[in-house]
Amino acid sequence: MLSNMKTIRVPIHLQQKAMRTLREKLALAQHKLEQTFSEPTLNYKQRGTTAGSAYLKEWEIRLNAVLLIENGDCFVDEVVPHELAHLLVYRVFGRQGIAPHGNEWKWMMESILEVPASRTHRFEVNSVKSRTFTYHCACPSSHELTIRRHNKVVRGENQYLCQRCGEILKWNSLIAAETE
Repeated sequence: MLSNMKTIRVPIHLQQKAMRTLREKLALAQHKLEQTFSEPTLNYKQRGTTAGSAYLKEWEIRLNAVLLIENGDCFVDEVVPHELAHLLVYRVFGRQGIAPHGNEWKWMMESILEVPASRTHRFEVNSVKSRTFTYHCACPSSHELTIRRHNKVVRGENQYLCQRCGEILKWNSLIAAETE
């Protein structure tokens, strides 16, 4: 399948910084845990507002090229160890009963990789944010759904509930047409 998404070239100095950080943190983990781990694959295929993802079985870290370019060293110092910690927790503890950002992950981040444990990034995402659709429920505030979730609603594949009132979120196509 051919992708119609534009490939973004990450400057070589940022690729080198990401790889250097990955190798330094991996060496630190190997020393402290007294275990050997293979070097994970590092690529720049992550899309949307997600900074990075760890693919456990593939032993792979995907980084968001746009957010990396926009945030440079700060991105590398925060996101690379965050995703590496997910991989290491998987290898050390397995998956059974392990929360993605639970105690094991926090311990891996802070005690082993020596990085503050933060679940989410705080990078500006306007440049990578996709179109959203406004949904309503009984609450006074509205809810923004991504195009992927909106399309699932339109196709009848899914419904989403308000976490506050429990009502099914509804999109009013007439209101949407008036505001566009």
